[in-house]
Amino acid sequence: MSATRKIIHVDMDAFYASVERRDDARLRGRPLAVAWGGRRSVVLTASYEARPYGVRSAMPLYRALERCPDLLVVPPRFEAYREVSTQIRAVFARYAALVEPLSLDEAYLDVTQPLRGGPSATRIAQAIRADIRAETGLTATAGVSVNKFLAKLASGMNKPDGLTVLLPADVDGLLASLPVGDFHGVGPATAAKLAARGIHTGADLRAASPEALTAQFGRMGQHFWRIAHGLDDRPVDPDRPHKSIGAEETYGDDLRGVAPVLERLPVLADAVERRLERAGLAGRTVVLKLKFSDRAIITRRVTLAAPVHLAPDLARAAAHSLTPELLSGRGVRLAGITAAGLCGVGELPAQPGLFD
Repeated sequence: MSATRKIIHVDMDAFYASVERRDDARLRGRPLAVAWGGRRSVVLTASYEARPYGVRSAMPLYRALERCPDLLVVPPRFEAYREVSTQIRAVFARYAALVEPLSLDEAYLDVTQPLRGGPSATRIAQAIRADIRAETGLTATAGVSVNKFLAKLASGMNKPDGLTVLLPADVDGLLASLPVGDFHGVGPATAAKLAARGIHTGADLRAASPEALTAQFGRMGQHFWRIAHGLDDRPVDPDRPHKSIGAEETYGDDLRGVAPVLERLPVLADAVERRLERAGLAGRTVVLKLKFSDRAIITRRVTLAAPVHLAPDLARAAAHSLTPELLSGRGVRLAGITAAGLCGVGELPAQPGLFD
């Protein structure tokens, strides 16, 4: 394991909920979820007061309300979150030239050669957290280590409002004792598959050969072996490209037939256009996603003659795949539009007909 890099992972604490509580004193100290209304909505963020009840991000809202009947629910205000995110990124830019945002509230920083703050990555992380609190009124948790995987692991160890430093000398013992489900990138389904093969901890992963893991899990097997040894040579990449940009919506009542779904596509396309505009991107491929009442999910993609970024073009391309045969009489509980095959808007050629 190379100790040449100094990496910080910064993660805001219950970001959406924290912004809401900052801006509305009535919400403070009470269990809170940020979610759209509706029986099939999902929790975007839960405050730390809600978490002892088992309320978590991505949980269906109805289930969250079952677990916490006193849960306060407020709709998201993405413009407010983006405004705060801009402030946070300005703080990052003072300290590091290499900043890789992962979302509105999370980023990696390479401070091997910092812009300010001295040679100590720990002190830089402390200064960043202090600046964020002073300028936004919000708290952030940070992890410091020698690579991205370990820094992210560290940031999850002392939330909220914490700072954890993983030194090379501490890594082996920590990783050996961790349950595999605590490794970033190992979800519940993968953890169950590993457990079925007698792999329960980092020590078990270390004991397995990379060849055996690759034979069982493909390329991910090699990844599992590397993270069990704390190995991660990925650089902090400020220009990490978007692979796709999309939007989706879950409906309180199933949509029946082509016409009701068609009516919802412009709303989704508007959201995708705004996100593409902020990123300065356009997409050559438009993907329609549908989730049915029986929980089956299908996607259909259309590759266009030229990239598009305007909502009418995105909606038209998604509608091209929508047919009665595709629905087969099933109710649609979720629809989504995604733009893929992305390129810069400045690279767009003169556009012929969409399907030329």
